Amino acid sequence: MSFSFGAHVRVTLFGQSHADAVGVVIDGLPAGFTVDLATAQAFLARRAPQGDGLSTARCERDVPRILSGLSEGKTCGAPLCAVFEHQDARRGDYAALRGRPRPSHADYPAYVKYGDAYDYAGGGQFSARLTVALCFAGAVCAQLLAARGVTVGAHILSVGDGCDAAFDPLCVSAEQLHAVQARAFPVLDENKSEYLKEIIRKVAKNGDSIGGVVECAAVGLPAGLGEPPFGGVENRITQALFAVPAVRGVEFGAGFAAARMRGSEHNDPYALRGNAVVTVKNDAGGVLGGLTTGMPLLFRAAFKPTSSIALPQQTVDLAAKAEVSISVAGRHDPCVAVRAVPCVEAAAAIALCDLMLGGTI
Repeated sequence: MSFSFGAHVRVTLFGQSHADAVGVVIDGLPAGFTVDLATAQAFLARRAPQGDGLSTARCERDVPRILSGLSEGKTCGAPLCAVFEHQDARRGDYAALRGRPRPSHADYPAYVKYGDAYDYAGGGQFSARLTVALCFAGAVCAQLLAARGVTVGAHILSVGDGCDAAFDPLCVSAEQLHAVQARAFPVLDENKSEYLKEIIRKVAKNGDSIGGVVECAAVGLPAGLGEPPFGGVENRITQALFAVPAVRGVEFGAGFAAARMRGSEHNDPYALRGNAVVTVKNDAGGVLGGLTTGMPLLFRAAFKPTSSIALPQQTVDLAAKAEVSISVAGRHDPCVAVRAVPCVEAAAAIALCDLMLGGTI
């Protein structure tokens, strides 16, 4: 497996869901940069369960222990290593599932690849538990981007068939992104908050789960950022996003809707606003040919329903070579998209920071 991402800022994740800890090593950070750990902790708090019945009952402190890379609060040129020690791991919840792969989890292909050595408890290294480490790296990268005038923010665009308002592709602002980040339930239209929560509560009450879409924006990016064809902005962001478990699809700008358009509809005329060259609609989502256009960067990530559900499901007992029924006890989110919002931001921030610090324009 590859647990590392990035060419210039290298992020490496480690740990398993019910191991002693998870953590991250960030290599390539510029020396002398002040890392605001309080701001990073606030970023992590947005990922943490809120105790509102909409997320897992597992409660970890998620306070990073910094092992290296900082001296008097500043990066010192050494790799920055942060560890998150577990206080609420419960391996016993998964004892009855050994050798019985959970539907739509990585259990079966992981067993084929690693055999009995695979850590099946909570999905081991495939678990969303590692996103706390991803979010710490994203929080640090977001601070580096902010120092360069770039802001990344996201919100819940939809839960099942229920929808929030979408970003205006022409008028996203840093202030708007900061405002939605400050909300306990990150939606643009706060009038939709209870409606979307109720959708989640209903499926959770039935022992089921539901999918959703997270929309993300980045503003303040210069035009010309990217390393196409294989290191374009979409390539890098998408690669980082698929490190977030449950992501099943990503689209930029008009995305898949572009396949139903004519060129006369989708093409985006250029115009002048003062001395700045802009696009009239931003259907491209701020990126063309793998390069940023200077318009707001917009993309959406689709999340599948949480695979761990309480309802009985069919699987196979690998030792007995027999079909059996299981239900997954554990502690799981009925809709992963809710707590995935900062994870999506983190993945985007890491990818963009890697490109910007690589001096690709």
